[in-house]
Amino acid sequence: MAVVAPLTVEDRVVGTLAAYGATPSAGLVTAVGEVARWVSGQLELAELDKSRTALMEAEVRALRAQISPHFVYNSLTAIASFVRTDPERARELLLEFADFTRYSFRRHGEFTTLAEELRSIDRYLLLERARFGDRLQVTVQVAPEVLPVSVPFLCVQPLVENAVQHGLEGRSGPGHITISAQDVGSEAHISVEDDGAGVDPEAVRRALAGHADGEGMGLGNVDERLRQVYGDDYGLTVETAPGAGTKVSMRVPKFRAGVHP
Repeated sequence: MAVVAPLTVEDRVVGTLAAYGATPSAGLVTAVGEVARWVSGQLELAELDKSRTALMEAEVRALRAQISPHFVYNSLTAIASFVRTDPERARELLLEFADFTRYSFRRHGEFTTLAEELRSIDRYLLLERARFGDRLQVTVQVAPEVLPVSVPFLCVQPLVENAVQHGLEGRSGPGHITISAQDVGSEAHISVEDDGAGVDPEAVRRALAGHADGEGMGLGNVDERLRQVYGDDYGLTVETAPGAGTKVSMRVPKFRAGVHP
C-alpha cells in the first residue's frame, strides 16, 4: 500500500511523494506529510532563486538599453571632428568607442571584476575628454587589492556617467570627478564624486525608489541590484545638495558565496 502526499509550489501541485508499506501506519502518514512539506519548501526556494536571477538579468538588460543616444551622438561627433585634422586619433577613438559599446552590450554574466568595470569607465572618459577637452578633470584612486573583486555588471559606470552630466554639462568652466575604490577590511568601498551643481535630495530619493525618469533610472537600477545581491545594507549612499556637488558611494563584500565574474 502507498501513502501519497502532494508537492506544491505556491499552492500549485507540481508532483507527489509516495511511500510504500505493507500496512500504512499513522506514523508513516505523518512522516510522509512532513517530508512532502519540506520538499515543497525547497522547491519554492529554488523557484524564488530562479525568479530572482531572471529579474536581475532583466534589470541588466534594461540598464544596457539606457546607453544615452545623446552620448552616442556626441561621441561620434567628436570622433568625426578629428577625421581630417588628426586621423590617427580619430581611429583610436573609434576603436575605444567600439570596445566601450561591446562591453556595455555583452550578453553573458551578471557579474564582472572591478578591474573590468574600471577599464570600461576609462574608455568612457576618454571619449568624453574628446568632447570636453581639459574641462574634464578626473582623479582615480584605486587600491590594487580590490581590482579582482567581483561586482554586479555595470554598477559603477552609471555613477560616472551621472557625475559627468552633473559636473560638466551646462557649465562653462572645468569640472572635477574623483573615482575611488579602497580596501576596507572585508569590503571594497567605492565612490564617485563630482564638484558640480548638486542635485535636489528629493530627486535623489525618487531615483533610488525607482520613480525617476531618464538619467535617474541608472541610480535606481544600481541601488536595487546591489540590495538584491548583498542585502539591504548594501544599497547606494548619495550625499548631495544644490550647489555642493554629489558623491555616490557603495560597499561591496570582497568575498561572497555564489558571486563571481
